[in-house]
Amino acid sequence: MPIPDFQSAMLPILRLSQDGKDHTLGEAIEVIAEEFKATEQERNEVLPSGRQRRIHNRVGWAKTYLQKAGLVEPNGRGRFRITTRGREVLKGKPNRIDMEFLKQFPEYNAFAALRHEEDKEPEPQTSDVKLPDSTETPEEILEDSYQELRRRLADELLERIKGCTPRFFEKLVVDLLVAMGYGGSRKDAGQAVGQSGDEGIDGIIKEDRLGLDVVYIQAKRWTNTVGRPVVQAFAGSLEGQRARKGVLISTSDFSREARDYVRQNEKKIVLIDGAELARLMIDHGIGVTEIATYTVKKLDLDYFGDEE
Repeated sequence: MPIPDFQSAMLPILRLSQDGKDHTLGEAIEVIAEEFKATEQERNEVLPSGRQRRIHNRVGWAKTYLQKAGLVEPNGRGRFRITTRGREVLKGKPNRIDMEFLKQFPEYNAFAALRHEEDKEPEPQTSDVKLPDSTETPEEILEDSYQELRRRLADELLERIKGCTPRFFEKLVVDLLVAMGYGGSRKDAGQAVGQSGDEGIDGIIKEDRLGLDVVYIQAKRWTNTVGRPVVQAFAGSLEGQRARKGVLISTSDFSREARDYVRQNEKKIVLIDGAELARLMIDHGIGVTEIATYTVKKLDLDYFGDEE
């Protein structure tokens, strides 16, 4: 029996987690391989890129969709566990869980809407799936696939960030700021920013390598939405430091009132929420590694220009 598609793997993964314990993706892969009696050759089959096993890819996507629907939840260090909703689903003894089944959950629909702005049927954009019939051009499909991979990576990054230690989070922020061109050398940045606070960091960092101006940094691993009072207090601390510029980094998000306050404030304050933090890490190569590069080329019209 060939390895299952990612939708067929959803129910076995949920059943695996019904014991309430934390489980790893590796455990889920083993369960799928045994349930579908995958041969050694099928277990080791890789995608066309040659960089990932096909069964690993499919089980990973199955877990992602279960998580987006709120049936399982991450628990740090790449582990996941069943949720109350997941238990209720299993009580109904479903014969199959697939993307159509997941449409009953609002969180899944919100996720699907982000991926498909025109109410299209959500489809996994993985390299082992044939391109579906679509009104989109191949370039648009490729771009959608790329953005979906970035969103998934950003989710995984943010999950890891929230589970890291305050000391590691401090190092992460310093690494990112230096990669973005702030703080001079990493040694300079570390000395400027390395003041541990309440599960976060606070400090001053050079805006450029010459230190012509400085930026006041506050970064904390918040869980709840950051409201206006926190941002207003940060602005007050800038005033106390006689600083004109500040960056407030949060692992959660900011309320509308907080963002409105920043726009109206005379000081230059930049708010970086968890999603933006993850995107910046991807763009500047912090905490991620490149596995493949695809170059898209087009016809060089100048080369084929008319001879004079």
